[in-house]
Amino acid sequence: MNAPIKPLADRVVAVKEEAATKTASGLYLPDNAKEKPVLAKVVAVGPDVKSLKVGDKIVYKEYSTTELKIDSVEYLIVKEEDVLATV
Repeated sequence: MNAPIKPLADRVVAVKEEAATKTASGLYLPDNAKEKPVLAKVVAVGPDVKSLKVGDKIVYKEYSTTELKIDSVEYLIVKEEDVLATV
């Protein structure tokens, strides 16, 4: 996937992972019971990003992102310091 957004400085552009629609035991979850995903796949990195690359799956701080929807795809712009881990 090629992101239509070019991040600046230490920013990363990522796409959220889909929330689970059913539990491990096979029960389907209604929309209001699903957890908001905090996993995303990196699709673009800024020039000052040192520890991430395109294709990495990241865990990020939930309320420190900028969300942007382009062509029905929801992108996140995250500072590198707000990325907590890679998966």
